[in-house]
Amino acid sequence: MADAEREDAAETDTPNASDTQEKNTNITIQRISFNAQFWKQMAEDGSTLLKRMEITVAEAEKRTGKKAVNMQETYTVYLLETRPSAAVNEGQSVAPDALWRRYSEFELLRNYLLVTYPFIVVPPLPEKRAEFVWHKLSADNMDPDFVERRRVGLENFLLRVASHPVMSSDGIFYHFLTQERGWKEVVYETGFQAKAESRLRALNATFRVKNPDKRFMEMKHYSDELQSITSQLLRARARVADRLYGVYKVHGNYGRVFSEWSAIEKEMGDGLQSAGHHMDAYAASIDDILEEEEHYADQIKEYLFFSEALRAVCRKHELSQYELETESLDLASKKQQRDELATGTMRTFSFKGMTTKLFGQETADQREARLKLLEEQIVEGEETVREKTTECEEHVCSGWVDIQRFKEQKDRDLREAFINYAFMQMSMCRKGIQMWTNAKECFSKM
Repeated sequence: MADAEREDAAETDTPNASDTQEKNTNITIQRISFNAQFWKQMAEDGSTLLKRMEITVAEAEKRTGKKAVNMQETYTVYLLETRPSAAVNEGQSVAPDALWRRYSEFELLRNYLLVTYPFIVVPPLPEKRAEFVWHKLSADNMDPDFVERRRVGLENFLLRVASHPVMSSDGIFYHFLTQERGWKEVVYETGFQAKAESRLRALNATFRVKNPDKRFMEMKHYSDELQSITSQLLRARARVADRLYGVYKVHGNYGRVFSEWSAIEKEMGDGLQSAGHHMDAYAASIDDILEEEEHYADQIKEYLFFSEALRAVCRKHELSQYELETESLDLASKKQQRDELATGTMRTFSFKGMTTKLFGQETADQREARLKLLEEQIVEGEETVREKTTECEEHVCSGWVDIQRFKEQKDRDLREAFINYAFMQMSMCRKGIQMWTNAKECFSKM
């Protein structure tokens, strides 16, 4: 809050807009410098941001504003709260630092992370619109239940980034968590948008790269398989949820029949009415059951979206390898031109060879100038190839380490989710058996 007040004071005292922008930029730089010691200590301890800071997305709020074309717009904002873990662990009552963020701001943060850390499997954001829903569930992105699930997903995204050994120490990420004003400007100043690779270049590299790392090719197939299996699982779960909902609601019809029947029966009336109550309670329980199932479905959806993040790492490797191969071929071509020019022999057909035959040989000065230019280009090309080789090797090494970390995380998370889901199903079945046992006792007393 104090930082925001200092920004307001700076804007009030400065009459010139450009001076205001310059001062705000200086304030941002000072804040990042101020946190340098914080990052240094994290690096020395080998800890992540999550061990030093509690991060929560506490609530969601619907707001209405105007777009650039002066049209009304309804959107949702999320309250992001942070506080130091040390104070909480010591039992101190510390008021959290709070700020509001829109979903689009989370998207901007993730796009920055994707470009800045191409070798990392960046955690996905929750879906913007509901997918794989059973027919009774609302697909409206403003539905309160959907907004609540998305709030949980956004918090999970922040926790995953904050617990990552590399991304958690990113200054832009820390700025996103702690500074409501000015963080977008800092992001755009990094120039990450200019570094973003176009889909066309990535597709071109996919089909033209000659020697990709086999491990990354296997991982690409693995990500395709992960996406296929999880999407099939989610579709099957949605169909089962529809059928289960129908089965439970049929019991509600039984309950209504028994209740109406009990009104015209004297001796069996109490038993029928009790059985009807058990049926009604059983039918009503399906809403809570399917709501809990949605929680597990969201965990599976996260890894459906993780598959795309995994493919992004593989595509970046293909692009790096393709750029290396292109530069290597260009360097080999220039060396061949130099050798041919030095010896005066043409090994392959070329436009230059044709013009030489048509218009005669070059003068000695012209040949020397061309040789000198080729030598300079070869030196530059060798340096570029060395840089591309280093970049490609670093991407392979760092990317493979993070992919292995991701696979361990995926196995751990999905195992826990499926085990908890199985326990939930067993509990649901036990409740169903108990309901029919109670109904049987009611019938036996008639």
